[in-house]
Amino acid sequence: MSLPLFLVEALPDGAEFRLDGPEGHHAATVQRLRVGEELLLGDGRGGTATAVVNAVDRGALDLTITDRGYVPPPEPRLAVVQGIAKGDRGELAVQAMTEVGVDTIIPWAAARSVARWKDDRPLRKWRATVREAAKQARRPWVPEVCEPVTTAALARRPGPLLVLHEEATTPLSRVRLPDAGEVTLVVGPEGGITPDELTALEAAGAAAVRLGPEVLRTSTAGVSALSALSVRLGRW
Repeated sequence: MSLPLFLVEALPDGAEFRLDGPEGHHAATVQRLRVGEELLLGDGRGGTATAVVNAVDRGALDLTITDRGYVPPPEPRLAVVQGIAKGDRGELAVQAMTEVGVDTIIPWAAARSVARWKDDRPLRKWRATVREAAKQARRPWVPEVCEPVTTAALARRPGPLLVLHEEATTPLSRVRLPDAGEVTLVVGPEGGITPDELTALEAAGAAAVRLGPEVLRTSTAGVSALSALSVRLGRW
């Protein structure tokens, strides 16, 4: 079984470290780690450190660092533009996408998005969901969750832009992928992508692609596409 991962702002320089705060509470009280057990610390930016528990306090652990490592970011990066969805579907989407390897998530205020973000609370919730999912998946890099974008801003995004669309004729499995940079997948909201949005994105160089004959929900389309790309790129 892999070691549990706990995220810290910065990895310690020395050999001794006290894990406290929310992460320390989770390690000591929820997971009930004990003296002699090992865990993994991560800074969310590729840095990792293996540590052994020396002492258990109320809501904190005293650790000794035994090993350090660094995992470089993957190339190319995988970004998903996720149409803002109502209820918990957006959170389900970002959680699953984080677990399967997304590198960047961009909320999209699409024309058919039923939900409208009036403040930053939904964005903070997405970021918290991504952080917890990255820990669950033991990811050394925590995906970035960007500020919401409009269709006009999305059309200006650099790199290959692949729009998942049920009427597309090109399979995702046949699209040419770069060796570096970033590949961006666009997932519409519950009501789908409007013809005007698709036209604007294609005019900017985007390619419409499909996964298969089935029409997937907005909460499952992105994770399915990421899985297919992970196989093609040798991540899986």
